[in-house]
Amino acid sequence: MKKSMMTLTVAALVGFATTFGGFSTKTEAESISKLKGEQNEVQNQRSDVKSDLNSVNDKISSLKDQQADVRSEMKRIDYAIEDATKKINEKTAKIEETKAEITKLQEETEVIKERIKARNEILKERARNYQETGGLVNYLDVLMGSSSFSDFIDRANAVATIMQADQDIIRKQEADKQELEEKQAQVKNDLASLQTMLADLQTLNKQLASQKAEKDKLLSSLVTQEQEEHEHMMDLQEQEQILASQEAAIQKAIKMAQEAQARAAEEARKRAASGGSSSSGGASSGAAPGVSSGYWTQPAVGVLSSGFGGRGSEMHFGVDIANRSQVPILAAADGVVIKSYYSSSYGNCIFISHSINGQVYTTVYAHMSSRIAGNGAVVQKGQQIGVMGNTGASRGQHLHFELHKGPWTQDKRYAISPVGIVPLP
Repeated sequence: MKKSMMTLTVAALVGFATTFGGFSTKTEAESISKLKGEQNEVQNQRSDVKSDLNSVNDKISSLKDQQADVRSEMKRIDYAIEDATKKINEKTAKIEETKAEITKLQEETEVIKERIKARNEILKERARNYQETGGLVNYLDVLMGSSSFSDFIDRANAVATIMQADQDIIRKQEADKQELEEKQAQVKNDLASLQTMLADLQTLNKQLASQKAEKDKLLSSLVTQEQEEHEHMMDLQEQEQILASQEAAIQKAIKMAQEAQARAAEEARKRAASGGSSSSGGASSGAAPGVSSGYWTQPAVGVLSSGFGGRGSEMHFGVDIANRSQVPILAAADGVVIKSYYSSSYGNCIFISHSINGQVYTTVYAHMSSRIAGNGAVVQKGQQIGVMGNTGASRGQHLHFELHKGPWTQDKRYAISPVGIVPLP
């Protein structure tokens, strides 16, 4: 996509004939032909700029769609982060509950251990009795020592009760041990599972936060690109406006050249009828002080503070004329004002097109405090067009003056040093 300012075509003026002693009919015809060619070129350039504007509009629309997609994705990530954070809080609370349960279980464990210890003492006592009395034999003695069948039954029930009690103690002992082991295993498993889930959620949260940061970066990049495209659009719109002004100036120059051609033909006819005599008529009514003879004059009074060429790491495509006083800025030659406007870089500036001896030139006057000549104005050499200033990208009051042998372009490929062509301080 083009980003350079389109060509500013130069207009040939009828006023030149009066100033410089008149052109031939052939010269006027050549000027008209050239101007029409330039007009066609400007129209083509306007068409290119409009095409570029459409492309920029499409790109801006695409960037906005991408931003909408990214914002939608960021919203989804926000929901996911919110959900993950909620679950992290839930799992953290559950872990605290489980830890409290473990503390409670540890207290219960101490009780169970005491019960087991007490039963162990009973079982040890039973074991000692078995060793001392012979265990089962002692029970038989109890049975055989009965005095009657009824006493035998009572003794048998008592022995069975004692044996059952011993077995109950052993069963409870095993049950308590198993219960303790199961509870400990369950709580450990629950705690490990919760800690694993918590770690997974925390990892997920970090991943989501990283994704959101990437989306933030992408969105910022897309917004910056859109801003750049809007700036590009403004640049293209400015180019289109300059080209439109240029086309109007060319149309005016064509009309003036056609009128001059008709006058030149009439003068030629009169000279032929009078036997070839001619008069000097049309002489300049007198130049204002400081206005040079010839095609060019000095555009401003001051000190040449910067010349044409390399300046540091940049190229200076013009010359700077500095002055502390507010001095008038003059048109360096006869011409037509192509564009008179405020630029963020040039400040108050004026572009003037000239046609001198069949060669087209463009002059630029920048950083003025004010402008006098407007778009399409026909100006004469030495005519005031503005006042020196310090507007736009300027450091100190001065006139930035450019001379282009041909059209003005963004890359300034036609810029030439005015030294030796235009009178300078």
